[in-house]
Amino acid sequence: MSDQTAPGRISFAPAPAASSRATMVKAQTRMEFRLLLRNGEQVGLTLLIPLLLLFFFNLPLLYSLGTPRRIDFVVPSIIALAVMSAAFTGLAIGTGFERKYAVLKRLGATALPRSTLILGKTLAVLLLEVLQIVLICSVGLALAWHPHGDPFTVVLLVVLGTLAFGGLGLLVAGTLRAEVTLAAANLIWLILLFAGGIAIPLDKYGGAARDVLQFLPSAALSDGLHDVLQHHAGFPVREVLTLLVWAAIALPAAARWFKWE
Repeated sequence: MSDQTAPGRISFAPAPAASSRATMVKAQTRMEFRLLLRNGEQVGLTLLIPLLLLFFFNLPLLYSLGTPRRIDFVVPSIIALAVMSAAFTGLAIGTGFERKYAVLKRLGATALPRSTLILGKTLAVLLLEVLQIVLICSVGLALAWHPHGDPFTVVLLVVLGTLAFGGLGLLVAGTLRAEVTLAAANLIWLILLFAGGIAIPLDKYGGAARDVLQFLPSAALSDGLHDVLQHHAGFPVREVLTLLVWAAIALPAAARWFKWE
């Protein structure tokens, strides 16, 4: 059949080409989000555990910060924990086992670039975090939480935190074996939880330690959320810049060294 299509006629001439980058990102994000929701263990890690900790850390007999408004500290901490759990631990472990079972090897045989895979996974986690934060904030408001500050700044911190943790998680998952990724992701999660201002405020540490720990991605996200939501402070410049630096390093590194198998 001729390549020229007359009015009312359909051309069956082949036009081989890869889809546009935007189309691939959209399709990959949709698929990754559906896979996240189907993974019961990951849903439990990213949704149920932060909600349970929200109740646990708000019990006066189990946790005390020396303030009558304990909930105002707990909710920003749980939001930071949820972002870290979803974007780092959950993403690293899930991607690591996708490598082990050759899922990523098959994707690598397609026209899908590594950068598009990484972006699709990160955006899918961001969608999951929207659900997380809605649930956490709803429970917090039911427990008499009084949020303050600019919500757009909170959104910026969550997005930058997701990019930073997502890049780190994919860097770990894309370079280590699945079994090693499982252990490393959980160990790093615990370190960032207790040394990054989420479970313990950074002002509880000594001056020298605090000066170093404040540049961890978990500390930047947690401090920024506390400054805005708890203390009604202005724009957290240092925290935003810290997360930007981590994201700018982790995402390109993951795209550069990520292995399909």
